Amino acid sequence: MAGCAMIGQSVINVKSGGRGRLSTFCAGIFLLFLIVVLGDWVAIIPMAALVSVMIMVSIGTFSWSSIRNLKDHPRRSSVVMLATVVAVVWTHNLAIGVIIGVMLSGVFFAWKVAQIFRVTSVLSEDGRTRTYRVEGQVFFASTERFAKAFDFKEALDRVVIDVSAAHIWDLSGVGALDRVVLKFRREGAEVEIRGMNEASATLVDSIAVHDKPGALDPLAAH
Repeated sequence: MAGCAMIGQSVINVKSGGRGRLSTFCAGIFLLFLIVVLGDWVAIIPMAALVSVMIMVSIGTFSWSSIRNLKDHPRRSSVVMLATVVAVVWTHNLAIGVIIGVMLSGVFFAWKVAQIFRVTSVLSEDGRTRTYRVEGQVFFASTERFAKAFDFKEALDRVVIDVSAAHIWDLSGVGALDRVVLKFRREGAEVEIRGMNEASATLVDSIAVHDKPGALDPLAAH
């Protein structure tokens, strides 16, 4: 996926009008004929001539319009593309460029997903129960916003955390949920977690500590 010696041939083939399997077959047969039958003649072609061919292939396969479209493309996508190109040219190693591009894409994706997150709340008519509804992805990039969405100083008898529209992904998400539950319990409120999907429940059940004996002890020490 990241790179292949046949990319140039494939792109030139398509740009020349080849659209079906016959065009690919003919290209492969011709290459095989060059290697098997004309191999001795191909071996005496000057390296300078092969370099010039590769330069023309590079010019023909490069999407020149992509430079003009940089100003219209999403900024993060442009940063990933430019970083990948710079890394490949600087290191002469396509794999390093691909790794950098994938890592940047992952960071940008995590940041974007973290922004699609919110917590809303509704107070019951008697003023003793507040229901928090969590929407979005709870993971390392959104735990800070998750923790700040709760008011731990409000005098409540019961707190309901509705996560039916959320998903907990990692240790950071479970830890954030633990801290929220324990802080409410330290303030004397009964806490109920509602609507957790199966995958999140499996992770929380195996890692979370808020329902284990002595869970409040570390908080009580503070």
